Amino acid sequence: MIEAHGGKVTGSVSGKTDFLVVGENAGSKLDKATQLGVATLDEAGLLALVASGPEPRSG
Repeated sequence: MIEAHGGKVTGSVSGKTDFLVVGENAGSKLDKATQLGVATLDEAGLLALVASGPEPRSG
């Protein structure tokens, strides 16, 4: 869903990360995102962001 809306999914958090989607027991990725000042979203926040963003890309 994220990629269909123009986002990129990665396995790590860095200074280039725009958002981190977190759930229960987010762990070390949340800690790193907090240190770097990366915004975090829960599932509801992600769905709201997707709903307000650009239309999905086809293909």
